[in-house]
Amino acid sequence: MESVGWIGAIIIGGLAGWLAGKMMDIRFGIFMNIILGIVGSVVALAVLNTFEIPVKDSRLGYFVTAFLGASLLLFVAKIVRR
Repeated sequence: MESVGWIGAIIIGGLAGWLAGKMMDIRFGIFMNIILGIVGSVVALAVLNTFEIPVKDSRLGYFVTAFLGASLLLFVAKIVRR
């Protein structure tokens, strides 16, 4: 995967987390959504690499992966929170 750098990963992961929180209508607060987006992007990339699923080498590919990971983590966090 193209290296987006630490700052880029934080920004893209944060945007993905914020968007995932809006799309799923989960209200944990903007900072929690951003943190879950960043962590979700790392988790999603690890899972996709484990199953050898290729991710497009671009910022958009990283954003989509981060969005999917953030959505998954937000869903799990919502279940755990209940």
